[in-house]
Amino acid sequence: MAEILTIARPYAQAAFLFADSHQALKEWSGMLEFLAIVAADPEMVGLIENPRLTETQLAELFIDIGAERLDDNCHNFIRLLAENRRLKLLPEIAALFEIQRREAEKSVRAELITAFPATEAQQAAVTAALKQRLGREIELVCTTDASLIGGAIIRAGDLVIDGSVRGKLERLGNALSH
Repeated sequence: MAEILTIARPYAQAAFLFADSHQALKEWSGMLEFLAIVAADPEMVGLIENPRLTETQLAELFIDIGAERLDDNCHNFIRLLAENRRLKLLPEIAALFEIQRREAEKSVRAELITAFPATEAQQAAVTAALKQRLGREIELVCTTDASLIGGAIIRAGDLVIDGSVRGKLERLGNALSH
């Protein structure tokens, strides 16, 4: 995995620098996210790894699939990736780009996982607390997981706060077994 990230990093950096210099970070983020989904599709993986397809054919296939979602600069990026046989790295490139974009925008994507749907007031409280703690803008994504029983888990970058009933029971069980 480290090798894949090492190879993907310069491409993500180049895309970021280009997008940043053209004030198009959000647009490029969307385009790369779309391309990452396309590149991760099992059928597309098979086509990318097919030695019978030329780099040009692969690039045009990606461009045709994203015809209405991709701009000309992104077309050139796809051609470069295809030429270097790096299209399969698009998911990693998109993820690395997103990390750089969030760092530049001083924002963090946080996930709030609750046993029951969180109210708007709860979401606002979590967002405010994370903003104060991390000193960044917070993009909160809420999901539910009934297996938590109650409480919540918050993930924001490397920060994980497990206040779920399931987590507390696991910690109690571990403490009692030692």
